[in-house]
Amino acid sequence: MRMEKQTISFRLPSDRLAALDALADTLDRDRTYLLSEAIDAYLETQQWHLQQIQTGLEEADSGHLLSHAKVKAMTAKWRRRK
Repeated sequence: MRMEKQTISFRLPSDRLAALDALADTLDRDRTYLLSEAIDAYLETQQWHLQQIQTGLEEADSGHLLSHAKVKAMTAKWRRRK
C-alpha cells in the first residue's frame, strides 16, 4: 500500500545544503531520500522519548517513586566508579 506523498518546502542554510548534496552524491542517493530518512529517524527518536516520559509519569502517578535518599545513594555510587 502506497502512502500519499505531499510536497513541503523550507529554508536551509547554504552550507547545510552543500553538505546534504555532498552526502547524497557520496551515497548515490538524492536529497529527498536523505531528508526522508532524517525525518524518519527524528520522529522515531522523539516518539520514543515521549513514550518514556509518559511511562515515567504513569509510574509516578501509581506511586512507583524512589526516595531522595535512594537517588543520592545511587548517584554517589556512580561517581565512585570513575
